[in-house]
Amino acid sequence: MDIVQATSAYEAWMARHTTVIHEHLDHKHALMAKDPFRFLRGTFYRWVQRWPDVCGSLTDAPTVLAVADVHVENFGTWRDAEGRLVWGVNDLDEAASLPYTNDLVRLATSALFAAEQSHFVLSLNAMCNAVLDGYTSALERGGRPIVLAERHAWLREIAVVELRDPKRFWMTLAANPHAIAPAAVVRRLALPKGATGRQIVSRLAGVGSLGRPRYVALATYDGGLIGREAKAVIPSAVAWASGDTRAIPASLELSHRAVRAADPFFNVDRRWIVRRLSPDCSKIDVPNLPRGQDDTKLLRAMGWELANMHLGTPAAAIAKDLRRRPSRWLHTAARDMAAATLDDFRAWRRRT
Repeated sequence: MDIVQATSAYEAWMARHTTVIHEHLDHKHALMAKDPFRFLRGTFYRWVQRWPDVCGSLTDAPTVLAVADVHVENFGTWRDAEGRLVWGVNDLDEAASLPYTNDLVRLATSALFAAEQSHFVLSLNAMCNAVLDGYTSALERGGRPIVLAERHAWLREIAVVELRDPKRFWMTLAANPHAIAPAAVVRRLALPKGATGRQIVSRLAGVGSLGRPRYVALATYDGGLIGREAKAVIPSAVAWASGDTRAIPASLELSHRAVRAADPFFNVDRRWIVRRLSPDCSKIDVPNLPRGQDDTKLLRAMGWELANMHLGTPAAAIAKDLRRRPSRWLHTAARDMAAATLDDFRAWRRRT
């Protein structure tokens, strides 16, 4: 099965789980042809097909409830129940049981593609070392949520740059097309009592989840604007690749099992992921990172956060497996998966 056949098969499978917006899929297909990084983001289904063949020596690693579709732009900020600004993995749509090595290799591969676009200045080996240093350090210490308060002043500075201008943020959301959401979605998009000026819009966002319906409820509440988003959820592409017909979304389970200062507005059921939208809930946009930011520190923080996510599994089993790996195992695996991804990217661009 080549990349074109895999994409067609996956999207047919997706259509059995949710209503597909074909115009959004067309947009996704165009983004996938732009560059290898966006191709990687849009094709996790292909990654899970190729991973066992390309990285067969890593598939015997201890299994964790993994982020799965991790990459360097799958990190961002939110507010926890205490109102603190928290940084970490912010998209759990594809969460699934996988060897812990999968997340590390996918993160390193995405960093390699970002570096090839001059968004990072480190060598692949240096980036892998930074990720592994953060990961192993968090395992040894039992993990810790990355709260941008007393600690992590350097990361707080990056995050503050990434926070959206409130006026522009709300204007951009309100400019989306008005939509009539199904009654089940309206119930899930519950806004606080007293909210006024309610409206629902559809939204085009992301890469990997393009094609699934997204509805946003906007309103004024206590003198300011608020927003909630409901995004259709389907089982992880891991279920598609394995033929598992009984899999259910694991996003909420991962959020609960991880070492995490959770977003109290994040919720998932079998059909929809619901979360708060606000200028404080913002993902990393790699091209807009501040000039001169410390790539080693940032990638180390990403590795640390991956360990936070994996620590629902006993750390001793992961640490023991890590010690038996050759010194450059992550470098080799990321290079090999990048080569496989580039082959698919080139084939995708030739499809027409």
